[in-house]
Amino acid sequence: MSDMIRNARKLFSKLKPIRVPDAPARVFRDLWPGDANRGARLLRGEFEVCGSARQLDNWSASAGPTPWRQAAHGFAWLRDLRMLGTDAARVKARDLAEDWIARGAAEPMAMAPEVAAARISAWLGHWDFLAATAEDGFRRTLLQRMAQDGRLISASLPAEAAHRGALVVLKGTIAAAVALEEEAWLTRALRFLPGELERQFHPDGGHVERSPAVQLLALQDLIEIRNLLNGCGVNSPPQLSTALDRAGQALRLFRHGDMALALFNGTREEAPALVDVVLTQGQAKGRAPMLLEETGFHRLAAGRTLIIADCGAPPPGRAPDPASGLPRGADRGAHAGTLSFEMSVGRDRLVVNCGAAPAADPTWRDALRGTAAHSTLILADTNSSELKDEGLGRHPERVEIERQEANGAQWLEAGHDGYRRTHGVIHRRRLYLSETGDDLRGEDALEPFPGPAVPWTIRFHLHPGVTAVLQEEEGGVLMRLPGGQGWRFRARGARVALEESIYLAADPRRTSQIVLTSDGEAETVQWAISRVVSGGPPTEPTTDG
Repeated sequence: MSDMIRNARKLFSKLKPIRVPDAPARVFRDLWPGDANRGARLLRGEFEVCGSARQLDNWSASAGPTPWRQAAHGFAWLRDLRMLGTDAARVKARDLAEDWIARGAAEPMAMAPEVAAARISAWLGHWDFLAATAEDGFRRTLLQRMAQDGRLISASLPAEAAHRGALVVLKGTIAAAVALEEEAWLTRALRFLPGELERQFHPDGGHVERSPAVQLLALQDLIEIRNLLNGCGVNSPPQLSTALDRAGQALRLFRHGDMALALFNGTREEAPALVDVVLTQGQAKGRAPMLLEETGFHRLAAGRTLIIADCGAPPPGRAPDPASGLPRGADRGAHAGTLSFEMSVGRDRLVVNCGAAPAADPTWRDALRGTAAHSTLILADTNSSELKDEGLGRHPERVEIERQEANGAQWLEAGHDGYRRTHGVIHRRRLYLSETGDDLRGEDALEPFPGPAVPWTIRFHLHPGVTAVLQEEEGGVLMRLPGGQGWRFRARGARVALEESIYLAADPRRTSQIVLTSDGEAETVQWAISRVVSGGPPTEPTTDG
């Protein structure tokens, strides 16, 4: 058991009981839409987290992987039941809450500050659905536990976690303080809020976890904190409005033409409607930025073509909490996908990363975190970052980036040192997008060149909607988008193959990947993805522009 939780329990035994009202002094309506399909599964006793479903009949450590149990104890699933809008859903919510109180409330996971804070926000955000018309004893029990959790998380500030969990703890503390009229908790939270905002968000608005999915969640946290403070007449610190403006703009960078998010660092395809709601509530204005310099993402756009590239070093790690097993580093959901990119044309995605399954069993989860599941180069079947349960081990420490534009054309040159310690080389990638968007050219190289003794592969995972045919005689791949547009892939300096892949942005779907394999002689591999123009000559793969 961690010292924090042990000390908290000692504190509970010494302090006088918290005054618990008959009802929250103030509640707030949860702003975000639930998922009716997940709600229907919950009625059958099945709880889904990021595509991984298990029976919700066990709150102990044996119930499932840490992220799945964290979500179960955090009660955000209330919005999925509420989305159903039925009496059966309300009864199910209360039955699960009573079962948790009886069998799950004493679990170490339940007492982790991030989880307790999430639960407070969920209970208050759905109070009218969960408890307003319930029996007095049920409401009283929820409020007593809320008071205990509020004291726990207030005492835990400043939060130990370096990731979004610290923001969740602040939000939960403010919510509990407002609902239970505990001014000391609110004062304590407001004292730490400005510093936490500066720690959580880079000056460009990107979140420290470098994940589009976490960027979305962190923006939701900021909106809820703003609304809580405004609702009780407390002036928000200026850092909050600044973070809201910048984080909303940063989120726009990660949207493809289909308005869903790019698949980097644990992200799955969030519903575009949810992203729209969050941006509207955050009052984010303006167009998507072309780069997040401190966060390390770049966007190339021309014509109808869009490239989103990961050009930043992974965030630092930290040892996990010994009691709950929750990771505390900002790298908790990081993938080994440095210098990977995604490409879309209009509303059609063409080149993608494979997605994520953060709540799946470790083998499946880490397969999707690995470098081979990303559209980039992998050396000797070695991940560019070492994968660990709590985050990353060895990883790129330095990513060099240079960007140029001329007459509408755009160049991006980047290099990372993730293979320096294992193989003594640097991976360098150059991307060029023509002014029309009809021609993407790339170049990958290892410096110094390791020679034929060290094999490497470059992968381009294709969206399941793309039809791909290998043209063996021409050494390329012909691709057709769902909208009917044709594109051709060609390469120089490597063997071209078309292999099976998987896409896990939502439900698992089979797809294809273009695989370039080193021939042991070429020091540089050049490749091109060009729109097929009827009667036009094929584009030669060169990055000379």
